[in-house]
Amino acid sequence: MMRSDDLSKLVLRLTLGILLLMHGIFKVQNGIGGIMGMVASHGLPGFVAYGVYIGEVIAPILLIVGLYTRVAAVLVIINMLVAIALAHTGQLAMLTGNGGLRLEAQYFFLFTAVAVFLGGAGRFSMNSPYNN
Repeated sequence: MMRSDDLSKLVLRLTLGILLLMHGIFKVQNGIGGIMGMVASHGLPGFVAYGVYIGEVIAPILLIVGLYTRVAAVLVIINMLVAIALAHTGQLAMLTGNGGLRLEAQYFFLFTAVAVFLGGAGRFSMNSPYNN
């Protein structure tokens, strides 16, 4: 019998994983030179920028397949907190011209990852001790 909470966890995982992976694919295709510059401007070593590949490629793939889901969610949370701290601190409560939050996407990724972390992967996931 299919339970709706397992189905909702699948939808949540897939939504977060697919949407965030699109950002990661863009960075793989176009490089992370801009991110390296931003990281360096904050006094951090440039190699820290490669963490974006973990948070926006590896973690989303793990979320999509439901493997080490809670670990993947934590990686997304860290990725988004770092992105907000390095690139968006001046925009935390700013609105766009149509009334939405300027950081809507960042907040969506952050809090959806928190929800996935708290709820786990559900039954429709690969077998992992960190899922349920």
